Amino acid sequence: MCIFGLSWLPNHPVNPDYNHILYPIITGIYVSVIPFFIALYQALKLLGHIDKNQAFSELSVRSLKNIKFCAMIISGLYVVVLPFVYLLAELDDAPGLILIDMVIIFAAMVITVFAAVLQRLLQEAIDIKTENDLTV
Repeated sequence: MCIFGLSWLPNHPVNPDYNHILYPIITGIYVSVIPFFIALYQALKLLGHIDKNQAFSELSVRSLKNIKFCAMIISGLYVVVLPFVYLLAELDDAPGLILIDMVIIFAAMVITVFAAVLQRLLQEAIDIKTENDLTV
């Protein structure tokens, strides 16, 4: 969708007056694809660690930390794009655009909090495991 759909939109806008507002929005979407794919790769690495019975390792904690960081970046990018979406929604009289942008922001925030909680729990489990290994 990013390759074909987003590159087509600025060249064929519904209204040519919106063209100057579309460029920052599309740039924000393109830039947000990079942390999305990094987080997707980290999630696949985390699943690989789980498959190898290395779920309770520092590698898993690092993967969760990277996923959390990527979700924060995505949320921040869409917060930066939100004023341009607001301007486009005002011109086109479409308040649903703002709602869509806010859903993406809040979904990324939920993923950030979820990854942070999992990271903290996993780190504590690793600490307890190493403490038990040292006492035996």
